[in-house]
Amino acid sequence: MGTSRTGNSKTSTAKTSTAKTGKKAATTAARKAHIQELRRAEQARDRRNRVIAITAGVAVLAGVAGFGSYLLLDASEKKDKEKAVAQAPVKGEKSWDAKKLGRNHVTKKVDYPMTPAAGGDHSQAWANCQGDVYDKPLGEENAVHSLEHGAVWITYNDKAANGDIKTLSQKVRTTPYTLMSPVKEQKGALTLTAWGRQLTVDKASDPRVEQFLGKYVQGEQTPEPGAACTGGVGPA
Repeated sequence: MGTSRTGNSKTSTAKTSTAKTGKKAATTAARKAHIQELRRAEQARDRRNRVIAITAGVAVLAGVAGFGSYLLLDASEKKDKEKAVAQAPVKGEKSWDAKKLGRNHVTKKVDYPMTPAAGGDHSQAWANCQGDVYDKPLGEENAVHSLEHGAVWITYNDKAANGDIKTLSQKVRTTPYTLMSPVKEQKGALTLTAWGRQLTVDKASDPRVEQFLGKYVQGEQTPEPGAACTGGVGPA
């Protein structure tokens, strides 16, 4: 009888121990499974974040590329327009063969065949033409040297309206390689002159004014493009 109770007690203890061990193992397995599930969820979240980041990056790059293409296209169109303006003839302009216009430096007065002078032999000193506006006449020999450097010379006489003189003065002051002065002897009210080219207009609002400036300021007709327009002289 005593032996039987002892055996039953050991058996019961063993069962209890086995149950505890099994429960502990099940708890450990469940914890591991939960941890693995959390890791999988974290990995999935990281993958989603990477996909979102990559997608956003691609979108930004595409936007930058698109904007860059737009700027290049816009610049190309602007360049094409400027080229078209430069090549288009200016209606009503007069021209002289540049090869027949002298370019010697002289110290005497030159008898030019046109007024204002549009090219030919000239003074060694050029008239300042970096947007300079003069209210007194310039030496033609000095102004012609400025034309050789690629400047456009705007002149006016008593026929010109004060408003037009003011408008063109403001335009010249903001346009490098231009100069302006009175020439009483010229026939038209307003005259624009480049090397070998000349245009007469009645009003500053004439669209050919902008066309002439766009075409001939440092234009293809210039014998010495980029030469200085400062460090010269003023009115005679």
